Amino acid sequence: MSITPGARAPSFALRNQHGQEVDSQELLSRRAVLVVFVPLAFSPVCAREVAQLNEWHHVAASAGVEIVVVSVDSTATLRAWSDVDGIRLSLLSDFWPHGAVAHAFGAFLDDKGFAGRTSFLIDKTGIVRDVITSPLGEPRLFTDYERAIERLSEEHR
Repeated sequence: MSITPGARAPSFALRNQHGQEVDSQELLSRRAVLVVFVPLAFSPVCAREVAQLNEWHHVAASAGVEIVVVSVDSTATLRAWSDVDGIRLSLLSDFWPHGAVAHAFGAFLDDKGFAGRTSFLIDKTGIVRDVITSPLGEPRLFTDYERAIERLSEEHR
């Protein structure tokens, strides 16, 4: 079962596309975090979604939100994806134990072997403020991200 708004987000530490460890608690000590689970690197819908988030990351950052993208791909695959598509966001590898972070968030699809298309907006206290999902073949609505971040900003004024 997926984590719902109001729940405490699981802590995690994963390696990014450059092999650096990214710790959720360290991120949350600075700002809110949007954790975006994607099924697989280089897949068409994921590529479009991540490209759009990559172009928009400065808007999220100015609202006090850091975006991280999580997939079950290896760091080498994520590095290739980052290099080919010019992705500046942190692409985090949930490769081993396979999908452990996606499982902790309730986003892992056991029958597929990867995470579903689910995003979690987590405030600085570690509480999930919003969950944004879409079916596998469809991108999440970008306006849902904008509304979620706007609500979070309004609540913390």
